[in-house]
Amino acid sequence: MSQTRRLAAILAADVVGYSRLIGADEEGTLERLKALRRDVIDPRISQHHGRVVKTTGDGLLVEFSSVVDALRCATEVQKMMAERNLNVPPETRIEFRAGIHQGDIVVDDGDIFGDGVNVAARLETLADPGGICVSARVQEDAAGKLDLTFEDMGEQSLKNIARPVRVYRVGPTTTEITPTASPVEITPSLALPDKPSIAVLPFQNMSGDPGQEYFVDGMVEEITTAISRLPWLFVIARNSSFAYKGKSPDLRQVGRELGVRYVLEGSVRKAGNRVRITGQLIDTMTGAHIWADRFDSALDDIFELQDQVASSVVGAIEPRLRQSEIERAVRKPTESLDAYDLYLRALALFNAFTADALAEAVTLMRRALTIDPGYAPAAGLAAWCILLTIVQGWLAPEQRRSEEAVRLARRALDTGKDDPDCLWMAAFTLMFLAGEHAAAASIVDRALSLNPNSAQAWMTCGWIHAFSGRAAPGIEAFERGLRLSPRDPLAFNFRSGLAFAHLIAGRYEEGLTHVRQGLIEQPRSIALLRIKAGLCGLAGRVDEGREAIERLLELYPGMTMAHFMKAASIYILPEPRVIYAEGLRKAGMPEG
Repeated sequence: MSQTRRLAAILAADVVGYSRLIGADEEGTLERLKALRRDVIDPRISQHHGRVVKTTGDGLLVEFSSVVDALRCATEVQKMMAERNLNVPPETRIEFRAGIHQGDIVVDDGDIFGDGVNVAARLETLADPGGICVSARVQEDAAGKLDLTFEDMGEQSLKNIARPVRVYRVGPTTTEITPTASPVEITPSLALPDKPSIAVLPFQNMSGDPGQEYFVDGMVEEITTAISRLPWLFVIARNSSFAYKGKSPDLRQVGRELGVRYVLEGSVRKAGNRVRITGQLIDTMTGAHIWADRFDSALDDIFELQDQVASSVVGAIEPRLRQSEIERAVRKPTESLDAYDLYLRALALFNAFTADALAEAVTLMRRALTIDPGYAPAAGLAAWCILLTIVQGWLAPEQRRSEEAVRLARRALDTGKDDPDCLWMAAFTLMFLAGEHAAAASIVDRALSLNPNSAQAWMTCGWIHAFSGRAAPGIEAFERGLRLSPRDPLAFNFRSGLAFAHLIAGRYEEGLTHVRQGLIEQPRSIALLRIKAGLCGLAGRVDEGREAIERLLELYPGMTMAHFMKAASIYILPEPRVIYAEGLRKAGMPEG
């Protein structure tokens, strides 16, 4: 074996969320990766004179003789990946991130080593999904040679690298300004507001009929109005967004000119009595596609269709926006966190759904309320987290803290009267821990009047109906909420509600269908297991019911009929409570 040294451009790339993709579908993910290597990656590497040094399950290391070749290859691959992912659901999307550095390497029997390799690998971890990060050496060598922009991220301390490295985020070049440029194109950059910001750009009319412009514009206006109901978002007014009508602007430039982090764009294609509407949500700071989907429908009533699509778009993008903001907050240094960042971190912990995570989320919310005593979302989320720890049996009886949760819910109502999220969390808590069904119904009605596209408010509405014995409106509310947010991390709550509503309606097999799906999504849910036991008992599925009780007691050892009846007397009215209790007894829940 012989060793040689040389200067090279090194590209390191890996698959974002590889373990999650493999865990969900190992065989399918590996086949898709092979197809991507064959159809996209390897041809680009060969075209730009690169050499694949080695591959791992989730990434690869490539050597190029020039920075220009490495950057051309990386940007072409990322562009092709974005196009391929356009209509792929986010949770199954394969996305790469890449890092490029130019430096000395040691070549030993075909493999390469040295700081050039190490820096490239560390740069890759700084890139966003679908993005590229490069070192200053790469930026200096490529500047002016490629149709790209380089956003300075400052000096970064990289793991196991002695000196800080100045890092640049790579993006497409902005549109050049000509002497005939419109006022929009010469608007100076605006600072981002202190909350997530979005602009809905004019959608493209793909119908080939200029007469359909009114329908396309009306669709965008409906979507903008619907998104504007989300109080945690800063939404650019329609008049400003429509300054881009008929143009093909660079979306990063749009972000700078309007002062927004996110842009929603799309197209409308009408043919006969059918219409297809596509949309995609883009981070203007990175160019990454956060969400994309399409909606197909019959064109029976234009205005009803506009409202339906607007609701679907908002319901679909809200969880993705939240997740994008959570990921951004989690990356921030702890010393620079404000009340909003703490709230986002608490949401991430909430979605983990463990005792420790919920306890930490409550701690973060207490910190947020210390910083800003009037921050209603923190009070609402703290109340709801405490409620869930009680439901799950993660607090000893002397630590139940029901009074604290109710107090926090009332605090959220006092300062968050116009925030739908605060309202539904407070309503849920007051119904469940204080038995205030009528007040909760009134509160959630206000939440839905403020934002009729709030999936969680519809979920809360469903529970209020179901616990009051009104199965039909409960089922309707749960189904509407689930339709608004089909990929919601809290989807198991919708399914447990549907299962309970079918239980009190006497449709046990339908209820079991929902509860089984819910347990796939969240196998630790006490509510789902208990409802499953009740359904099985009433359906005569005694053995399956006993299995559910056994699993329930593993997770909540103190659960007995006496314990259940005492707690349920607060939040379930007598008639549905009697039906539910009968099913639990038949399934074998101990009396206590």
